[in-house]
Amino acid sequence: MPPWLEYASGTLLVAGAFFYFAGTVGLLRFPDVYTRLHALAKADNLGLGCVLAGLALQAETLAAALKLLLVWPLALAASAGVGYAIARRADALGIAPWTRDKSK
Repeated sequence: MPPWLEYASGTLLVAGAFFYFAGTVGLLRFPDVYTRLHALAKADNLGLGCVLAGLALQAETLAAALKLLLVWPLALAASAGVGYAIARRADALGIAPWTRDKSK
């Protein structure tokens, strides 16, 4: 494998790890289910895309690389559906979105 391909793959893998870390921080720090869900949906999907692209660059065959890249749109579709279901259930349970207290 050419050195530039290894550097590109490594950069994508590190970027993916950063986005996963950012999503985890959002999960731990944000105040309610809706903002936490937003942080996870955005950061983790981008992190997954970067990790899969980095792994696809290291794949032995084109078929293996395409299989890796096919995982991303499937995960995006699943994430959208699950995120919608979680937000809808939270709304049905009467969990109100967080609002900043404007009296302070």
